[in-house]
Amino acid sequence: MRFLLPAALVIVGIIHLLPLVGVLGADRLTSLYGVAFVEPDTVILMRHRAVLFGLLGGFLVYAAFRPPLRLAALIVGFISVVSFLCLAWAVGDYNDAIARVVAADLVALACLVVGGVGHALTRHRARAIVRS
Repeated sequence: MRFLLPAALVIVGIIHLLPLVGVLGADRLTSLYGVAFVEPDTVILMRHRAVLFGLLGGFLVYAAFRPPLRLAALIVGFISVVSFLCLAWAVGDYNDAIARVVAADLVALACLVVGGVGHALTRHRARAIVRS
């Protein structure tokens, strides 16, 4: 049980690190999302998005090994995943590459739920021990 949350955070962190390759340029972004990024403004924004995902993914992996950060990591991971899934669902009609991102985020969501339950059970047990 004690490895459940760290493992979940590592998996979710890796999923969030995958888009980091988009920082390498428009060709990488196109392969990730199945959309041609030809306007410089859009390329800049999407490459910056890749950097932000790298930061978030790095934080999630780091938090897996730093117990005081785990709850914060669960929260930001959950916000990231659920917000994307809600946007994808609301807009709909996305391409196959975005469908793969949706599938990856569903895996991440499952990991976050399992990790969150593991975190809650661990805290509950710790409180029960203190009360005894």
